[in-house]
Amino acid sequence: MKLVTAAEMRELDRKAIEEVGIPSLVLMENAGRTTYQILRQEFPALVGPVAVVAGRGNNGGDGSVVARYLAQAGIPVAIFLVAARDQVQGDALVNLEIAARQGVEIVEVKEEKDLNPLAHRLARSGLIVDALLGTGLNSEVRGLMRLVIDEINRLRPPVLAVDIPSGLSADTGQPLGAAVQAQVTVTYGWPKIGQILPPGRDFVGRLWQVDISIPPELAKEVPGELADDAEMRALLPPRPLTCHKGTFGHLVVLAGSAGKTGAAALTSEGALRAGAGLVTLGIAASLNDILEVKITEAMTLPLPEAIGERALGMKALEPLQNFLEQKTALALGPGLGTHPETQELVRRLARDVPLPLVIDADGVNALAGEHELLKEAAGPRILTPHPGEMARFLGITPREVQADRLATARKAAALTNAAVVLKGAQTLVADPSGRVSVNSTGNPSLASGGTGDVLTGLIGGFLAQRLTPWDAARLGVYLHGLAADFLAVQYSPRGLIAGDLLAVFPEVLAEFTQGHIPQTDESICFRRVLS
Repeated sequence: MKLVTAAEMRELDRKAIEEVGIPSLVLMENAGRTTYQILRQEFPALVGPVAVVAGRGNNGGDGSVVARYLAQAGIPVAIFLVAARDQVQGDALVNLEIAARQGVEIVEVKEEKDLNPLAHRLARSGLIVDALLGTGLNSEVRGLMRLVIDEINRLRPPVLAVDIPSGLSADTGQPLGAAVQAQVTVTYGWPKIGQILPPGRDFVGRLWQVDISIPPELAKEVPGELADDAEMRALLPPRPLTCHKGTFGHLVVLAGSAGKTGAAALTSEGALRAGAGLVTLGIAASLNDILEVKITEAMTLPLPEAIGERALGMKALEPLQNFLEQKTALALGPGLGTHPETQELVRRLARDVPLPLVIDADGVNALAGEHELLKEAAGPRILTPHPGEMARFLGITPREVQADRLATARKAAALTNAAVVLKGAQTLVADPSGRVSVNSTGNPSLASGGTGDVLTGLIGGFLAQRLTPWDAARLGVYLHGLAADFLAVQYSPRGLIAGDLLAVFPEVLAEFTQGHIPQTDESICFRRVLS
């Protein structure tokens, strides 16, 4: 499933009109007509009156088409135009005039003094159709438009948004000053990334995707996508009858330090649950006995440590380099600690190891500001930071990371020539080409210590099975969230711990391969409608 930015959707509209030859009035008609059909399905008991609150642009024109169909069905409707009527132009003007000739009342809202009469009419409405602002908005909503949005949010009638809730950024999901809180949103062409990313998805409500007759092949080069269960299922490495443990690779894990041996165990077990044939955990020698007890199926490799620190030191570099020969992949970072020797070891390995490598947690922290080092890396790399780690890595604040997660993930991938997994609600996977995948699984049960270590193990396990970094990252993230959804449906998102993900993973894989996808309150669900 493709996801688009505002600029990408604008270009798809242009191509449909100028290159394919579909008149823009046809696109607007398709959009408004199908929105009306969805409106009747979502609100079957609606008798009116309906208030279409419209801007002067094409979003308002879509609203005028909706109003016309409502009027034809005998449902009382009025268009509240937040502009002077002589400011409306083009297709929007054509449809506003058609609606007026069919008896739809047009009320101009031009000044602040018009707000009280507007609020009175809106409060008496059975439904508000938000057709104020479209996906092209890129600056903060101010003045009269801001006041109208505030009034819509203050009142009780349900709201159906045309294309996108007014005031919401189509690219970041952030409200630009203020945004309409909709119960239903009907979006045109393809879903917008900002409608899927938090907090945007909380403003959208139930999301409908409408095909308005833009040819699908026009979007084949769009780099954004939503992780799809069928595509993820196809990425699962096959298990032929003639296989053996060597078939599925040998992952080396470097993780853990004093007080953080759990991270090492969870990462190693995550790799095994992903299907890696062999897993060896490299650990500071003084912690080896602890890990020999904590994990059974993974092997351990005791390594030299920083003096007095019970953490890996630089003397581990040579034996590690020798051990990594003939291995398949390396996972590095969970719980390693921040001792200077450990950080230098991470930097050397991240640059010099020719194997595919997934780097998490303290591994990412050790590489803060070392973008060029990663660009020079001897093999493919995956970084898996949470927002705080990403902020340290890029030298910005967590607030800046969260304000535009899409741009941040893409920037980090371009700077490092690595696949980047920016963790959080709707985890993003980006690669240096600009591709980005928005994950569609997961819920708040993952907000628990150790779940990120499991994810590192899963991704490392898929790397060991020779998936590309892009595919290993997307599949690991998707199944990690799917296991959390499985647990949340069976039990509750409260009280679940990282080890629970490992325990249910075989059952989750069995359900997944049979096409059973658990749905939670946080699951991304939208309906698709063909025009």
